[in-house]
Amino acid sequence: MKIPPVKGTRDFYPSDMAVRNWIIDGWKKVSLRNGFEEYDGPIFEYLKMYQIKSGDEIVEQLFSLKDRGGRDLALRPEITPTLARMVNQRISSLPKPIKWFSVPRLFRAERPQKGRLREFFQWNIDIIGEDNVLADAEVIFTTIDYLQEVGLTQHDIKVKISSRKLLAASLNNIGIPESQHSCLYTLLDKYRKIPSDIFEEMLVKQVNNPSIAKRIIDFMVAPTLPDLIQIVGDNPQVQNAIQELARLDYLLGQMGVGQYCEIDHSIVRGLAYYTGVVFEVHEFLSQELRAIAGGGRFDNLLSDFGGPQVPATGMGMGDCVLEILLRKKNKLPKEIDKRHLDYFVAFVDAQFFEETIRVAMKLRRAGLTANFSYGPAGLSKQLKQASAQQAKKCVIIGEEFKNNQLVVKDMSTSQQKVVSEKDFFEELGSK
Repeated sequence: MKIPPVKGTRDFYPSDMAVRNWIIDGWKKVSLRNGFEEYDGPIFEYLKMYQIKSGDEIVEQLFSLKDRGGRDLALRPEITPTLARMVNQRISSLPKPIKWFSVPRLFRAERPQKGRLREFFQWNIDIIGEDNVLADAEVIFTTIDYLQEVGLTQHDIKVKISSRKLLAASLNNIGIPESQHSCLYTLLDKYRKIPSDIFEEMLVKQVNNPSIAKRIIDFMVAPTLPDLIQIVGDNPQVQNAIQELARLDYLLGQMGVGQYCEIDHSIVRGLAYYTGVVFEVHEFLSQELRAIAGGGRFDNLLSDFGGPQVPATGMGMGDCVLEILLRKKNKLPKEIDKRHLDYFVAFVDAQFFEETIRVAMKLRRAGLTANFSYGPAGLSKQLKQASAQQAKKCVIIGEEFKNNQLVVKDMSTSQQKVVSEKDFFEELGSK
């Protein structure tokens, strides 16, 4: 009986693994050049950690289990609670600001759909201990830096930015009690995801006031920051949040990525723990895909996990939607899934087989990729194997080897030369 993979998971055959490694290697490269340090944590944590952050309803969205001691555990659906726990453990000794990144394997017990699987990889970058909006700008810049690295332009993606601080101040101004904000955020996050008439009907039902519902919708579609004052009214909290967004917009322009960004007050991010700037990365002029990345400021997270009040901001980008977009835009390198060898070592006659193995191992110990045929095969067949494995050169061991000489063939030009084994390896060592 053939057993298929579990629905919502993926098998990574070598060609798929090459794509996965290319994406993750890019994430790491960009993180390091932007001054982030890598960390990781356990693949499972106490279930309570996720309940603290997201409430008891999160249990239905997790793969949870009991260990032999009866403790409630869960496979991690995200890395942020682990980050908070780890930072809290050493908060007094870690130099600030803390700039960390991670590429964890995550698990969510939800219905698989396009761009959303039960198992996936996610790039996370976080800056902890800095309340200046410059930290938010750097997180957004680093996100765009990677997307530029893989060839995406402002005509492919758009970073949509808003402010939960501004939204909260505006809701207060128009008469929504703060106790109702959390539930309202969940609904407002669906603004672009459901038909407008259905959204308006749901909003009116939740706030129980058609006039207030209209002002909320007008806020979410306001074209400029000054327009907001006319919609929600003025107070110091609104002004402060507007100035922060304006400063962020200026900084992103100074960083050279302003053309990728726009202010969009309909971006809410449903999670309640966001406290300031929030953003999402979407495919430009398309609603076909889910958000490619998203993040924002979460200044209360460490204190929620028993630590001090420390400002923080960050971003997460999953590999599933990203890969779909890269394939759609033809941004994956064409040679990404092909094996490349420095050398293939072939033999003319079976009497040279053991020497073939020895030379191949010597090449590997010199730091080069090398392969050979496992069994008896004619030279022409071995050369075909070398070509199929994208070998740059082929070392051929034949009668010349009796004089300690090797035949080295360039597979791209078919030119070959005879060289002593000693000179061959000395030349390799000098490169």
